[in-house]
Amino acid sequence: MAVSMQFIAKALTRLSPFTFYSVRWYQRAFARTCPALATFGQPSHFYCRAASLQDEAATRAEEPQAHYKEKPWEYLKSEEYTKRYGTNPVWLGYRRNHKGSIPPQKTRKQCIRGGKVCGNPCPICRDPNIIIHYQNVKLLEQFISPHSGIVYEATRTGVCRKQQQKLNEAISTARNHGLLPFHIPHVDFSEDYSNSHDAVGSTPPPPSLTAGDNWYYWYGAITPDQNEVAKVKKLYKAYLK
Repeated sequence: MAVSMQFIAKALTRLSPFTFYSVRWYQRAFARTCPALATFGQPSHFYCRAASLQDEAATRAEEPQAHYKEKPWEYLKSEEYTKRYGTNPVWLGYRRNHKGSIPPQKTRKQCIRGGKVCGNPCPICRDPNIIIHYQNVKLLEQFISPHSGIVYEATRTGVCRKQQQKLNEAISTARNHGLLPFHIPHVDFSEDYSNSHDAVGSTPPPPSLTAGDNWYYWYGAITPDQNEVAKVKKLYKAYLK
């Protein structure tokens, strides 16, 4: 009854201020005669306070915990993570909402815009405790193929493009720091190339020379042109003894 009187008061307030004051006087008299129902006289304050408490609780739930923010790899060892994901990767079973039966060729640019999380965020943005860091090796290994060492595409994991870029940078930094291994393809050399070429083969021993012999055996068989020899001698006459 009190709630209905409140709506009636709002409607009558728009008509005339005199009616508003009379209704307010009726509400005060009703609160005096029925103190047990006096709490319904101003329900808006009660509901606003409850809504504000719910908003604060939701905001606290969205914010990452302090120790997880400083050490994000501790979250993957906690019971909370095991209860939520088990032994599966964080992106397993994720499906993005989209129009039609054909999924988009690219994921969204980012899930958090202006401090607000969009509907159906990606596997990383939906959990505030999951923080990408190059020391968070267990998280980075979930986005790397164990067979080829190639980073999974965003279309497979459903991660937004902003988080995918952070993943690529963190994986590259982790590999440079030696936290993640490099996968080098194996090459099978079926042939021995050590002695197949003169440049890498064994050097033959030098020939035994005597005084007056040429180093190259074919050098003595060459007969020079006398005219060319005369030109060279004339050109370098001042330097020849």
